[in-house]
Amino acid sequence: MLGAETLEPAPVPQSLLEGERLKRELFASVVELATGIHDSVQGLASELRELRAEVRGRAASSGLVVAAGGTWPTAVPEEQAITQDPGYLAFVDYAGSSARRQYCSGLHVHVGVPTPEACMDALEAALPWLPTLLAVSANSPYVAGGETGLASARAEILALLPRSAGPPHFDSYADWERFAEQLVELGLADTFTRIWWDIRPHPRWGTLELRMPDQPTSVELTVAFAALFQALVASVAGRDAVPADRALYAQNRWAALRFGPEAQLVHPAGRRLAGARELLAELVDLVAPAASELGTADLLAPLAEADQAGEQLKLGRESGLRSACERLVART
Repeated sequence: MLGAETLEPAPVPQSLLEGERLKRELFASVVELATGIHDSVQGLASELRELRAEVRGRAASSGLVVAAGGTWPTAVPEEQAITQDPGYLAFVDYAGSSARRQYCSGLHVHVGVPTPEACMDALEAALPWLPTLLAVSANSPYVAGGETGLASARAEILALLPRSAGPPHFDSYADWERFAEQLVELGLADTFTRIWWDIRPHPRWGTLELRMPDQPTSVELTVAFAALFQALVASVAGRDAVPADRALYAQNRWAALRFGPEAQLVHPAGRRLAGARELLAELVDLVAPAASELGTADLLAPLAEADQAGEQLKLGRESGLRSACERLVART
């Protein structure tokens, strides 16, 4: 949430948060838009457009505007007000400066899975492709008014937290469950949702939750990532997955956050390097049958040309950060 004139972060008014779909976040100037459960991505897209229109209208009545992105270009994270909620305050007390640097936003996509074990198999099968999603979604090149040299500063910032980045391998869902329960029993977390991996099981909803992409600015690109992940999970459903190589994942995650769509990544097969755009095209081909069956193939088109971080940097260098910020508000 931003002041309409200053385009600087401003607290979210309580009046804007009426209802279950608009939620407070760690920082007082951030609002989470949470859609309901949908049986089609088209339904999700329709609700997301409605949500954005609703929040824009509510914000305007308070002299505010909204913008979606991985980071806000001019905001100094450590200077942002924390939401006065006991859970958030306890988290900040525990994580310290790592928590206060988390002024960033990502896209979270839940896809329903039939069983816990199917969830773990889908996680392993999807994991090697997630750095490609990060590279293409990169949308956070600025922090505190300066270029970071990273296409996704958000991905680096998130990795400061415990239980972040790539998840470790678990032999079974029961093993993951024991780990999550142990964290709560030891007082290291009040709930399993304090696990901030790039992808995780979500037993409350019966889903596999993707948390890897930077938050896209446009609705169309947001929907494209949701459709791609749904089709990927559908494509690997029912297969026994081989554990993904965590060392290669860490390398690819770093390359993706550094270079965005221009990143050179280790191919999921592990035998060669490939550009992120080449891997995206291969992934789209891989999921094409599932996307066709789901009726979402046409929704994937915006992914091919996505370069949000590059667009921000180009405009910021040519016309200044104010212009880059205005563009983010307009595209949101």
